Amino acid sequence: MRHRSRAAEALTAVLLLALSAACGSRLPESDFDHDDRTPAPRDAAPLRVGIITSATSPVGGSAFTGPRDGARAFFDRLNAHGGIDGRRVEVRSCDDGGSGVGNNECVHQLVEEDQVVALVATTALDYAGASRVSRAGVPDIGGQPIGTAYDTFPHLYGIYGSLAPRDGTPGWDGKLYGGTEVYRYFKREHGARTAAVVSYNQSASAAYARLVERGLRAEGYKVVTEQVDFALPNFRAVAADLKEQGADLVFDAIDGHGNARLCQAMDEAGADVTAKVTNVQNWTSTVAEDYEDAPRCRNTLWATGASRNFEDTGNAAVAEFREATKDLKTHSQWQLEGWAAARWFTDAAKSCASTGITRACVNGFMNRSQGYTAGGLLLPVRFERLPEPPKSSRTCLSVARWQDGKGWVGQGDMNRTCFTVPQLAYTP
Repeated sequence: MRHRSRAAEALTAVLLLALSAACGSRLPESDFDHDDRTPAPRDAAPLRVGIITSATSPVGGSAFTGPRDGARAFFDRLNAHGGIDGRRVEVRSCDDGGSGVGNNECVHQLVEEDQVVALVATTALDYAGASRVSRAGVPDIGGQPIGTAYDTFPHLYGIYGSLAPRDGTPGWDGKLYGGTEVYRYFKREHGARTAAVVSYNQSASAAYARLVERGLRAEGYKVVTEQVDFALPNFRAVAADLKEQGADLVFDAIDGHGNARLCQAMDEAGADVTAKVTNVQNWTSTVAEDYEDAPRCRNTLWATGASRNFEDTGNAAVAEFREATKDLKTHSQWQLEGWAAARWFTDAAKSCASTGITRACVNGFMNRSQGYTAGGLLLPVRFERLPEPPKSSRTCLSVARWQDGKGWVGQGDMNRTCFTVPQLAYTP
């Protein structure tokens, strides 16, 4: 069940907007039954795929573009080597502006007007058009689960998988589940016992913080809660208390700018911790610049996820990604996951080449792709429709820590850093 815990962690940088987004209406299963089996002729136009990104969202211009850039890099490289069965992949991108109205407009353009065979690496702040994508039978492959869509609708395949029924209602009767593997890791590997959770006095931030607190307590931690005013946060007071309480770990439900200010305050107060734990969205090459004024705290940053560290160039699949993206100014884990999403679509399309690359055939491959890893870039992904949520799950972790001069340094084999942990329910 790692998909929900990863999704919940990815919300921290955008939760002030994303957690309040609507999650769609319930649709009968019959609305999803589509089968467009007519194969494309060999001399057809290029194979068309769509990428929806909240590139100009209220959260910031670059917050959501990583998966898009990674997917585009993969398709550029693929086309340079002949495409799929001799057909070039034509990428149609759409910026939904981070709004539900804009998202529906992108879905209409790509699905109904451009007739894309699939969507790839969707990264939408408000995926309001998800039900329309599903009704059209369009496979949406490797999207980032910022909201609940990938645990709600069939034909949507999030980058981390799903075990939920996906019958038109989020999760199981509106509840999603996440594991405690991150907290278990730091307890087992680093002997952490006291953890602080920092949040704003804002409803979405506080709700996410409560979820983190619950998971920490389930793992036996002493939990220190710190809440600051959203408009005028006093991070100096928080830092002083972290030092007083002897916190080993710091988790947060605040934005990136707030995190940098918190780290600076921790340095000034001499609040040294084992780990300042961040999420996959902040797993980027810009740490030195983002935390320029907090060198000690910067070197306690750790990130956890479900994909192989983008700095692990000793791995052949990562090396290929880095070579293809060498002209990008920055690199990130989300770029690597967008690359993996494009590879996933490509593997699906290649399996359909002999009979015709259709939406139905690609959906069939996706539903059979148990344990998919994108050549080792992802922890094995599962898609099942369990009638009841599991009470526990064996979950693996990719872990890295930032070190000046070295960047993100991987911590062990992600396929062996595994724990059997409880699954805790929460309402999105």
